[in-house]
Amino acid sequence: MKKKKKNKKKKTKVMSEAGEVSTLIRCLYLNLNSETELKRYFGARAVQGEQRPRQRNRHFHRCTWMTNLKDSWPRFSRQGISMTLLESKNGVQYFTFEHSRDYQQVQFKFLDAVKSMDPNNIVALLQLNPYHIDSLLQLSDVCRIQEDQEMARDLIERALYSFESAFHPLFSLTSGTCRLDYRRPENRAFYLALYKHMMFLEKRGCPRTALEYCKLILSLDPDSDPLCMLLLIDFLMLRCREYQSLLQLYRDWEDYRNLSQLPNFSFSAALCHFCLSQQEDGDHEERNRHRHKADQLLQNTLIMFPGVLMPLLDLCSVQPDARVTTHTYFGPKSQIGQPPALTELTVLYLRRSCSLWKEAAVMLWLEESVREVLHRVDASDPLVEECQSKRKQRYQSAPRNIHRHVLLSEIKEAVSSLPLEVTSQPLMGFDPLPPPDSIMSYTRPERPHVGASNESTLSLFFRSLLPNFHLQDEPRLEDGEVAQAGRELNQEVNRLMVVMRDMLANIRFQEPPREDNPYRDDEEWD
Repeated sequence: MKKKKKNKKKKTKVMSEAGEVSTLIRCLYLNLNSETELKRYFGARAVQGEQRPRQRNRHFHRCTWMTNLKDSWPRFSRQGISMTLLESKNGVQYFTFEHSRDYQQVQFKFLDAVKSMDPNNIVALLQLNPYHIDSLLQLSDVCRIQEDQEMARDLIERALYSFESAFHPLFSLTSGTCRLDYRRPENRAFYLALYKHMMFLEKRGCPRTALEYCKLILSLDPDSDPLCMLLLIDFLMLRCREYQSLLQLYRDWEDYRNLSQLPNFSFSAALCHFCLSQQEDGDHEERNRHRHKADQLLQNTLIMFPGVLMPLLDLCSVQPDARVTTHTYFGPKSQIGQPPALTELTVLYLRRSCSLWKEAAVMLWLEESVREVLHRVDASDPLVEECQSKRKQRYQSAPRNIHRHVLLSEIKEAVSSLPLEVTSQPLMGFDPLPPPDSIMSYTRPERPHVGASNESTLSLFFRSLLPNFHLQDEPRLEDGEVAQAGRELNQEVNRLMVVMRDMLANIRFQEPPREDNPYRDDEEWD
C-alpha cells in the first residue's frame, strides 16, 4: 500500500521524539493488570480470593506488573536473558534484549528440535529450561490448537514474567519513550508474547487491559509498527468506548500515517462520531455536530471502500433492499475489482469489527448513509471518480508488517487472502515473516543433516502448528499413507499434551526462604 511521501522524513522524526505524539499511546501500570478490570466487573473480594495464599512467597521475587509468579510454575532462575541500553537521543531510549552464551546454546537446541520435527524434543527442552521463551511460545500455540486455552495462556504469562525480570532499570513500560528494534531477533519474542497475551485478554473479556497492551506494543516502535497495531487499536478503543482518544489519534496521526487509507480507521472514525452523537448527557448542539460529521465520514468511506458494504450486511444478517443489491457500485464487481491489499484489509476489518455494527440504531444510520451514497453516485459526484483512481493506484501490495499482523490474527478469511509470495514460504510460529534487514548478534552453527524417522507424520504436525511449513526432500504420500499419517498425528499430539500437562502440573519446588534476592518487594519502577 502506497503512502504519501510528502515531508515523510520530517514527520517520521517527530514521531520518534518524546513529544505529544507519544502521549497518545502511553499506557498505565494499573491497567496492565487484568485483575484491575475484573475487579470493576466482579468486585475486589471475588478477584482477590484466590490471590491470598500465594502472598507468602511474594517477597522472594521481583515485583512485576504484567504478570505474577505462580506457585504452579517451576522455580524461577535467571535464564540468561538481559537488557542493554544501546543509546539515548532526542529524549528516546533504545534498548535491546541479549542472550548469554548458555542461553544461545539452548536456543540452538530449540532450533534443532524444530528442525527434527519431533515435538517431544521441545517438551524435553522445556523441562530442562522451563523459562526458555521460544519453547513457551511454541507450546502455547500447541495448547491453543488443542483448545486448552488455560494452559496456553499460562505459558505466555510465564514468558512475560521471564522478560520482565530481565528489564533494564531504566526501561519503562509506560513512558512511551522506550524503544525495542524488531529487526533484532532477541526482541521479537517479546513483541509476540505481548501480542498473544493481549489476544487472550480480549477473548477473556478484558478489552480495557487488552487496549493497554496494544498501546504498549505500538509504543515500542511507533515508526515501523512491526505488528501493525494500527489495524487493531481502533477496534479496542471502540469496545472500551474511548471515543475522544480514538478521534484524537485519528486527527494527529493522519498527516504522516495516512490513517484514512486504512478501512478500519476510516469506518471507526465515522462510528465514533455517531456514538458520541447518541450520548444523552452531551450538549444538543454538540451531538448534532457529531452526527453531521458521522454522516459525512461514513458516506465518504463507503464511496472509498464500496466492497465493504455487502459483506458487512451479510455478517450482520441484514438483507438490503433491491436498489442496493442491483446497483453496480455496491454489487459483486466492487468486491471482485478490489486490489489484493485492499481485500486483505477489508476482510480483516469485517471479521473483527462486524459486531460493532449490529445495533439497531447503527444499522439504521448505515441504511440512511447508503441511500445518500447511491444518490451521490448517480449524480456523478466528483469524489466517486477520485476514489476509484485512488483504489487503482494504491493497495497494489501491502507492507510486510500488515502480512505479519494478518498471520498473527489467525482470521482464516484474512489469511486466505494473503498473496502467494507470502504463503508459499516457510512460516515459523515463533518468528513469523522476519524482517529482511534483521540485525543478527549471533548465528546458529551449521549442523550435519540427519534424516528423521517418520518424517511425513511429523511434517503434517508442524504444518498444522506452523502455517505452510515445508520440509525439503519430503517423500510424497499415497492416499493410504495419508490416512495412516493422520492417525499417527493424532496419537503424537495426544502424547504431547499428556507430557505437557504432567510437566506443568506436577513440578513443585519447596525451598527455604532465600535472602540473596537483590530485588526488594517495595522496589519502585518508572
